[in-house]
Amino acid sequence: MNVRYRVELSQAERGELTAMLGGGKHAARKLKRAQILLAADRGRRDEEIARTVSVSLSTVGRTKRRFVEGNLERALSEEPRPGAERKLTGKKEALLVATACAKPPAGRKRWTLTLLADTMVKLTDHDSLSGETVRRRLAENDL
Repeated sequence: MNVRYRVELSQAERGELTAMLGGGKHAARKLKRAQILLAADRGRRDEEIARTVSVSLSTVGRTKRRFVEGNLERALSEEPRPGAERKLTGKKEALLVATACAKPPAGRKRWTLTLLADTMVKLTDHDSLSGETVRRRLAENDL
Protein backbone atom coordinates (compact mmCIF):
# COMPACT_ATOMS: atom_id res chain seq x y z
CA MET A 1 0.00 0.00 0.00
CA ASN A 2 1.45 3.37 -1.02
CA VAL A 3 0.72 5.90 1.73
CA ARG A 4 0.64 9.54 0.65
CA TYR A 5 1.56 12.16 3.21
CA ARG A 6 0.06 15.61 2.87
CA VAL A 7 2.40 18.47 3.74
CA GLU A 8 0.79 21.66 5.02
CA LEU A 9 3.35 24.23 6.14
CA SER A 10 2.54 27.09 8.47
CA GLN A 11 3.46 30.62 7.37
CA ALA A 12 6.43 30.59 9.78
CA GLU A 13 7.70 27.24 8.45
CA ARG A 14 7.32 28.43 4.87
CA GLY A 15 9.27 31.60 5.71
CA GLU A 16 12.02 29.61 7.43
CA LEU A 17 12.44 27.30 4.45
CA THR A 18 12.41 30.17 1.96
CA ALA A 19 15.05 32.02 3.99
CA MET A 20 17.16 28.88 4.17
CA LEU A 21 17.07 28.53 0.39
CA GLY A 22 17.72 32.23 -0.08
CA GLY A 23 21.19 32.29 1.40
CA GLY A 24 23.59 31.18 4.05
CA LYS A 25 25.51 27.96 4.36
CA HIS A 26 23.55 24.76 4.67
CA ALA A 27 24.23 21.17 3.69
CA ALA A 28 23.05 20.24 0.21
CA ARG A 29 20.84 17.45 1.58
CA LYS A 30 19.12 19.89 3.92
CA LEU A 31 18.46 22.30 1.06
CA LYS A 32 16.99 19.52 -1.09
CA ARG A 33 14.68 18.51 1.77
CA ALA A 34 13.58 22.14 2.10
CA GLN A 35 12.83 22.24 -1.65
CA ILE A 36 10.85 19.00 -1.33
CA LEU A 37 8.72 20.38 1.51
CA LEU A 38 8.02 23.65 -0.26
CA ALA A 39 7.03 21.88 -3.47
CA ALA A 40 4.81 19.43 -1.56
CA ASP A 41 3.17 22.36 0.23
CA ARG A 42 2.34 23.86 -3.18
CA GLY A 43 0.53 20.64 -4.10
CA ARG A 44 3.10 19.18 -6.50
CA ARG A 45 3.02 15.43 -7.16
CA ASP A 46 5.80 13.25 -5.73
CA GLU A 47 7.06 12.23 -9.18
CA GLU A 48 7.32 15.87 -10.26
CA ILE A 49 9.13 16.85 -7.05
CA ALA A 50 11.61 13.98 -7.44
CA ARG A 51 12.36 15.01 -11.01
CA THR A 52 12.76 18.75 -10.35
CA VAL A 53 14.81 18.38 -7.15
CA SER A 54 16.85 15.49 -8.63
CA VAL A 55 16.19 13.00 -5.84
CA SER A 56 14.60 9.58 -5.71
CA LEU A 57 10.91 9.05 -5.16
CA SER A 58 11.68 7.36 -1.84
CA THR A 59 13.55 10.48 -0.64
CA VAL A 60 10.47 12.59 -1.34
CA GLY A 61 8.20 10.15 0.50
CA ARG A 62 10.59 9.81 3.44
CA THR A 63 10.98 13.59 3.82
CA LYS A 64 7.21 14.14 3.71
CA ARG A 65 6.61 11.29 6.18
CA ARG A 66 9.18 12.68 8.64
CA PHE A 67 7.51 16.11 8.46
CA VAL A 68 3.98 14.78 8.97
CA GLU A 69 4.93 12.35 11.75
CA GLY A 70 7.40 14.71 13.42
CA ASN A 71 8.11 18.34 12.69
CA LEU A 72 10.11 20.59 10.39
CA GLU A 73 13.41 20.02 12.20
CA ARG A 74 13.04 16.24 11.98
CA ALA A 75 12.24 16.44 8.27
CA LEU A 76 15.32 18.54 7.54
CA SER A 77 17.85 16.76 9.74
CA GLU A 78 19.85 13.58 9.24
CA GLU A 79 18.88 10.44 11.10
CA PRO A 80 21.82 8.76 12.82
CA ARG A 81 23.34 5.91 10.88
CA PRO A 82 24.21 2.70 12.68
CA GLY A 83 27.75 2.08 11.46
CA ALA A 84 29.92 -0.84 12.45
CA GLU A 85 30.62 -1.77 16.04
CA ARG A 86 33.94 -0.54 17.42
CA LYS A 87 36.65 -3.18 17.47
CA LEU A 88 38.55 -1.65 20.38
CA THR A 89 36.59 -0.53 23.39
CA GLY A 90 37.35 0.06 27.05
CA LYS A 91 40.18 -2.12 28.30
CA LYS A 92 41.45 -3.00 24.82
CA GLU A 93 41.72 0.68 23.89
CA ALA A 94 43.56 1.36 27.16
CA LEU A 95 45.91 -1.52 26.32
CA LEU A 96 46.57 0.02 22.90
CA VAL A 97 47.39 3.40 24.46
CA ALA A 98 49.67 1.78 27.03
CA THR A 99 51.41 -0.24 24.31
CA ALA A 100 51.88 2.84 22.12
CA CYS A 101 53.39 4.73 25.05
CA ALA A 102 55.72 1.85 25.95
CA LYS A 103 59.15 1.24 24.48
CA PRO A 104 59.04 -0.28 20.97
CA PRO A 105 60.23 -3.88 20.50
CA ALA A 106 63.94 -4.64 20.21
CA GLY A 107 65.41 -3.61 16.89
CA ARG A 108 62.81 -0.85 16.35
CA LYS A 109 63.21 2.87 16.91
CA ARG A 110 59.48 3.60 17.17
CA TRP A 111 56.04 2.05 16.90
CA THR A 112 54.35 1.99 13.50
CA LEU A 113 50.61 1.59 13.04
CA THR A 114 51.10 -1.83 11.47
CA LEU A 115 53.39 -2.94 14.29
CA LEU A 116 50.88 -1.75 16.89
CA ALA A 117 48.03 -3.51 15.05
CA ASP A 118 50.00 -6.78 14.90
CA THR A 119 50.91 -6.48 18.59
CA MET A 120 47.27 -5.88 19.53
CA VAL A 121 46.23 -9.02 17.62
CA LYS A 122 48.73 -10.99 19.74
CA LEU A 123 47.57 -9.37 23.00
CA THR A 124 43.82 -9.62 22.40
CA ASP A 125 41.33 -12.09 20.97
CA HIS A 126 41.08 -10.28 17.59
CA ASP A 127 41.88 -12.21 14.43
CA SER A 128 42.95 -9.04 12.65
CA LEU A 129 43.15 -5.32 13.25
CA SER A 130 43.89 -2.63 10.69
CA GLY A 131 46.40 0.15 11.06
CA GLU A 132 43.55 2.59 10.36
CA THR A 133 41.64 1.36 13.42
CA VAL A 134 44.78 1.85 15.50
CA ARG A 135 45.31 5.33 14.01
CA ARG A 136 41.75 6.44 14.81
CA ARG A 137 41.87 5.20 18.39
CA LEU A 138 45.23 6.90 18.99
CA ALA A 139 43.97 10.13 17.39
CA GLU A 140 40.95 10.10 19.70
CA ASN A 141 43.36 9.92 22.63
CA ASP A 142 45.53 12.74 21.21
CA LEU A 143 48.51 10.45 20.61
